[in-house]
Amino acid sequence: MPLTMARIGENSFIKQINGKDTTKKFLESLGFVAGECVTIISELSGNIIVSVKNTRVAVDRSMAQRIIVERR
Repeated sequence: MPLTMARIGENSFIKQINGKDTTKKFLESLGFVAGECVTIISELSGNIIVSVKNTRVAVDRSMAQRIIVERR
């Protein structure tokens, strides 16, 4: 499921990143890599604030749609 479908406060694990190579590399530079735990902290005006690798990162809704996660 896309990251936008995950619940606030729930731990999810990144399964894959969809999109162009430049998009994938950008998200990887922010810490979004397969197998990493990601938690949604809040949603504000279409932007999603997440915790990944002990860092808070804000991504817009279109970027969050490209991040595929799973619950374990």
